[in-house]
Amino acid sequence: MKKLIGATLLLAAGSLFGADFSVGIQIGAPPPPRVLRVRPRAPGADYVWIDGYWYASGRRWLWHDGYYARPPYAGAVWVAPRHDGRMFYEGYWRGDRGQYGHDHRRFGDRDRDYRDHR
Repeated sequence: MKKLIGATLLLAAGSLFGADFSVGIQIGAPPPPRVLRVRPRAPGADYVWIDGYWYASGRRWLWHDGYYARPPYAGAVWVAPRHDGRMFYEGYWRGDRGQYGHDHRRFGDRDRDYRDHR
């Protein structure tokens, strides 16, 4: 009987440590995107335009204006951030060298993704 109880406790403890859970805050869908009337000229041939987007910051939405950025490597494409009605997903660069996240809090540094992931 002791062996059965011991085995049951070990099994239960193992399943608790293997459990996967996450905590998130739902703040609802973001406002509609803002409309850019005139896109500025690209600073160079290897820059890509990133449309402006809303991103979650705590319990509110903040707007990130559109900007030009250099991809982290040739052939990388920008996957825009999105909200599926329930969850927010950050934007990122994707390509044959893998996926690279983007820190939208570093405003004004067009080369950050290119420089940080070379």
